[in-house]
Amino acid sequence: MAMTTPGSPAGLPRRRAVPAVLLALLALGVLYVVVPRIAGFDDTWRRLSRGDPWWLLIALAFELGSFSGYVALFRHVFAPEAPQIGWRASWRISLAGVAASRLLAAGGAGGIVLTGWALHRTGMAAQRVVARVTAFLVLLYAVYMAALVLAGAGLRSGLLAGPAPVSLTVVPALFGAIVIAVALLAMRLPPDLERRLGALAHDERRAARVVRALARGLALLGEGVRVAFELLRGRDPALLGAVAWWAFDVGALWACLHAFGAHVPGGVVTMAYFVGMTANLLPVPGGVGAVEGGMIGALVAFGAPAGTAIAGVLAYRALALWLPALAGVVAYVQLVRAAAHDAR
Repeated sequence: MAMTTPGSPAGLPRRRAVPAVLLALLALGVLYVVVPRIAGFDDTWRRLSRGDPWWLLIALAFELGSFSGYVALFRHVFAPEAPQIGWRASWRISLAGVAASRLLAAGGAGGIVLTGWALHRTGMAAQRVVARVTAFLVLLYAVYMAALVLAGAGLRSGLLAGPAPVSLTVVPALFGAIVIAVALLAMRLPPDLERRLGALAHDERRAARVVRALARGLALLGEGVRVAFELLRGRDPALLGAVAWWAFDVGALWACLHAFGAHVPGGVVTMAYFVGMTANLLPVPGGVGAVEGGMIGALVAFGAPAGTAIAGVLAYRALALWLPALAGVVAYVQLVRAAAHDAR
């Protein structure tokens, strides 16, 4: 996973804030005005106004807990390298980075670049920024992959209540286990793996370029895993922020489903959530339609009523995507203004 970190505040000029706001509003309009009419979800759309407000408030509280966990982990990972990053800066950078990840999708690349730029502005060396950002992502996504393995195995074995189709339990669990194994193997590779492949250094054939890129990516992943293990050895409670980020977000989806009368077992909600989230890899704004479709399809395959699944997922996405995204756009504008002020 390569990351670029612009060396100057000019890398993210203030004028880009306007397109970011317009993108958020456009995607919001497409999802909540155009899509329901095209798909014929009129009945479901009307049901959105009849959700239990108490369950929706619980979902909102879960979302606040999720972001609080993210910010706690962020500060714990980066404060040792940049002590000037306090809680306020951690919230601002985190919100802006998450907004960029969700609005731009593409596997979260937009959020990675923006976060790297913001950290580089604090004085962190580019190499340390890359290592720490990679470690941060390793900590977050280790929980993601572990959840796929545990929830999939729990449903398939009967330890967790709910249906257990192979395609939605065994296959995701195997994927999670493979990713974990690759990360652990990458940790054992030498950090200078790319240099050791010296014979390929000047070979411009496609195969050689692919091998070099793979070596570079594995070396970066390995360094991130090593830094992550160093942080884990400290046993700081802030590390639980990685669990809180995902667990509270799953809880928000569970509460939104309850708001519309869908009483789905926790294991099923967890599996449907993580399967649906893989659609964030698609290069569409915020995964608009893709994530929702993935979650709804998984819930229906698990036996949840289609109407309530659609209403619950759309309500969840309104809380989990659009509210943080709008706050993140504000945080992004503040970061750019601060960069412009420092450049004077």
